[in-house]
Amino acid sequence: MTKPAAHTPAPAPITIYVDADACPVKEEIYKVALRHTVPVIIVSNSPFRIPDSALISRVVVNDSFDAADDWIEERASPAAIVITADILLAERCVKADAAVLAHNGKPFTKDSIGSAIATRAIMADLRSGMNAGDGIGGPPPFTKQDRSAFLQSLDQVLVKLARR
Repeated sequence: MTKPAAHTPAPAPITIYVDADACPVKEEIYKVALRHTVPVIIVSNSPFRIPDSALISRVVVNDSFDAADDWIEERASPAAIVITADILLAERCVKADAAVLAHNGKPFTKDSIGSAIATRAIMADLRSGMNAGDGIGGPPPFTKQDRSAFLQSLDQVLVKLARR
């Protein structure tokens, strides 16, 4: 007599979570997500327009410190893709085994997050030691190449997660 096959639960559905208040690639996210039919959840401290699609929803959290980050982290999982420029949120989501991408397409991974945090700390120290007007400048301008790299990275992550 043969044993019945063990039930293997289906993997959780892929979902894209966007730390959206300062995200310059929302339109690109919508485009790729709709092509792959993957839900997108836009998380922000204030409401703004989103496309009219059953795949795209919005969550407006209160304006307390880290409210959006906390909401996203609670849902981070191996089936999640998190889009953020916030290195500390990226670290929290990487620890939850989520795929995490910066707005320029650069992935945050368990191997790279430590150096990203260290660089962030060094830059904060440099800024705190500067006099007003002596600024070291902000991040470089967002370019077409950054946008293109982001589109390619998001597509690659979606394909990889869909194969699991």
